[in-house]
Amino acid sequence: MKREKGNVGELITSGICLLAMTVVMLVYIENAGLIQQKTQVSQIARKYILRMETVGMLSNADRAALCGELEAAGAEKLKFDGTTLSQVNYGEEIVLRIQGELSNGYAFTEKRVSTAKH
Repeated sequence: MKREKGNVGELITSGICLLAMTVVMLVYIENAGLIQQKTQVSQIARKYILRMETVGMLSNADRAALCGELEAAGAEKLKFDGTTLSQVNYGEEIVLRIQGELSNGYAFTEKRVSTAKH
């Protein structure tokens, strides 16, 4: 049997493909983490808009608890501009608007609108 000569080009091509797949997987993992954080923020916002429906506003105690939960989820630089902070009557519109950044600097805005049912 004769030994066949190898082709270094095939080895380099395989190496480049392996490197490219590694980069794609790392980017996917990072983006999956962002999606998970954004989903947590959305769920927290939903929880508090439902609370606001029954109370008629975002109270100071609820605001502090909301900030704590959002920070635990990885959000920072939080702003609540446009949020209903004063009591509204039954059937009036209430708004929860959260702006901030996730842990890697990704800016987000979460806005929920409903009506007061208290």
